[in-house]
Amino acid sequence: MSKQINVALIGNPNTGKTSVFNALTGLNQKVGNYPGITVEKKEGVCKLPRGLKAHIIDLPGTYSLNASSLDESVVIELLLNKNDKDYPDVAVVITDVENLKRNLLVYTQIKDLEIPTILVINMSDRMAYKGISLDVLHLEKQLKTKIALVSTRKNKGIDDLKDLISNYKTLSAEPCLATQDIDTAYFEGLKKAFPNQSLYKLWLVITQDVNFGKVDRKTIADTSAFKTKSETDLKRLQQKETIKRYQFINNVLKKGQTIDLNSAKDLRIKLDRILTHKVWGYLIFFLILLTIFQAIYDWAEVPMDFIDSAFASLSEWTKNTLPAGAFTNLLAEGVISGLGGIVIFIPQIAFLFLFISVLEESGYMSRVVFLMDRIMRRFGLSGKSVVPLISGTACAIPAIMATRNIENWKERLITILVTPFTTCSARLPVYLIIISLVIPQGRFLGLSYQALTLMLLYLIGFGAAVGSAYLLNKFMKIKSKSFFVVEMPNYKLPLFKNVALTVLEKTKSFVFGAGKIILAISIVLWFLASYGPGKEFNNAKEIVTEQYASQNLSQEELDQKVASHKLEHSFIGITGRAIEPAIRPLGYDWKIGIAIVSSFAAREVFVGTLATIYSVGSDEEVTIKNRMAAEVNPILGGPLFNLASGISLLLFYAFAMQCMSTLAIVKRETNTWKWPMFQLVTMTVFAYIVALIAYQVLK
Repeated sequence: MSKQINVALIGNPNTGKTSVFNALTGLNQKVGNYPGITVEKKEGVCKLPRGLKAHIIDLPGTYSLNASSLDESVVIELLLNKNDKDYPDVAVVITDVENLKRNLLVYTQIKDLEIPTILVINMSDRMAYKGISLDVLHLEKQLKTKIALVSTRKNKGIDDLKDLISNYKTLSAEPCLATQDIDTAYFEGLKKAFPNQSLYKLWLVITQDVNFGKVDRKTIADTSAFKTKSETDLKRLQQKETIKRYQFINNVLKKGQTIDLNSAKDLRIKLDRILTHKVWGYLIFFLILLTIFQAIYDWAEVPMDFIDSAFASLSEWTKNTLPAGAFTNLLAEGVISGLGGIVIFIPQIAFLFLFISVLEESGYMSRVVFLMDRIMRRFGLSGKSVVPLISGTACAIPAIMATRNIENWKERLITILVTPFTTCSARLPVYLIIISLVIPQGRFLGLSYQALTLMLLYLIGFGAAVGSAYLLNKFMKIKSKSFFVVEMPNYKLPLFKNVALTVLEKTKSFVFGAGKIILAISIVLWFLASYGPGKEFNNAKEIVTEQYASQNLSQEELDQKVASHKLEHSFIGITGRAIEPAIRPLGYDWKIGIAIVSSFAAREVFVGTLATIYSVGSDEEVTIKNRMAAEVNPILGGPLFNLASGISLLLFYAFAMQCMSTLAIVKRETNTWKWPMFQLVTMTVFAYIVALIAYQVLK
């Protein structure tokens, strides 16, 4: 059995850490959360020379080991706790060749922890372009490590890095500089009080809220073996430490790095002037969004139609091939139809993540965040609120987690409360199927009406988030002086491998995450739709035959009437009839009501629920879209899904609370049920009123 070692990837944001992680692990990676906290954890496996295997952990980006956010605390707590199963045998610090000075700060801190450390200088292919030359031997000697020059774009240096990782035992664990010189007497006292502990680890424990094995911070603070320091004195010492580190880094780079500014060719300043312009910046962003939504419709149409027909055929084939009975009906009408209701949207979800990934990889998304900060501040939101609001287009859950970077509690709370208004990818299947049914084909200035409607729904969601933030800001009387700082990474062509892995990972998590819920709900719904109490259900055939005896119906028409009668008097039909009076003013029937209630588990379940309900008792090979288009309004006649009811549904889903998972994460982040319940009630009431007005006006 080959030995496995732990390797931690550490570095500042925007240094290409994810690219190195992808290059090392490929498809052998998974994403989860750290135990007990809502911070994303990426890990993977890499095969090394001599039969070694490396468990690679991609730690959250951090500028230093002086934690200012939960993400950075995760990094420190792992590096301080040797008992952690993920404690690294070797740390790999990723730096960007253009920002080496700033990136090396965290490297020197990790060296002080006496962990074998490798320095990766990434984006080395840009050295000639930027007029940068490095004396690698000098840098290795002064920084007491081995250096790997890597270019993930050119796929260079990865094998060298693997060799260095496999030979980690030969690396020096000696610190780069004597940090204790910032206050010799204090550190001497600390050493006497705790002779068996690493001095720098103790220093980090004293200055920050992190857990370190069995060392109690109160014990350290109360000990009389050395003179304790006030919080102000500790902050001053931290500043002295940072200055001392940068002095060391400057001295190393004087000889180790040469930059010929005359040979550097940079379009970045010119591009930034256009892309962050107070007029052109917004116009360009708006045009990019329009293009994305148009492409989502045009490119995905063929594969979606294929998937829709394939699942309808598979359901029909299952019924015709397997022995007749409850299990076959469950498989054909429950499982296959329910899953078909989510799989059909894989092409559009994949294209959405493709575009988001390209925007992030290219460096443009940081410009969008900077651009939108100008608007956010007018509505009482922090500039940092832009990140959760934008990432909410994928899913509200990680978006709400991302608010942990907002230091001011009230600003963070407002961001948590309004983020669910942002249109998430789970709403996308609902939007897409309803838009295709009620918005006509046609184009305006080359853009389809359907793409424009989708774009408008995203803008409405964002507008609702910003508007509600403004009201909450006025109501809660927030007074804060927070500052927004965002790093502008260099522009670069997106790496195909990174984009492909992101699309695969995000689409897979969307499908499998939703798939589990949909499968379970589809089975429950099929049971509730296939069985019912009393004579009306059990004697459906006799009742319908007698009712239509004078109409000379064909056997096929009679079977459809029987199936419809049974569905109406099944458990799900009875439940739907009970809630129908409340939703009829919105233009919905009891079937849509059941779909709305079940979709509280996950928004995308709406389509799967209707697919299951409409499939029960049906023997025809008909797609879910055609079934929905054929539904008749029982009160007014005509199509159930018309412009009035369709717009009403779209607006209801635009404003209603997303799902129970979002409520759970809000409870976890706010540590009370008060705020999630406030969200649920206010958003649902607001969605109901808007949908009611829309239907009554348009009908």
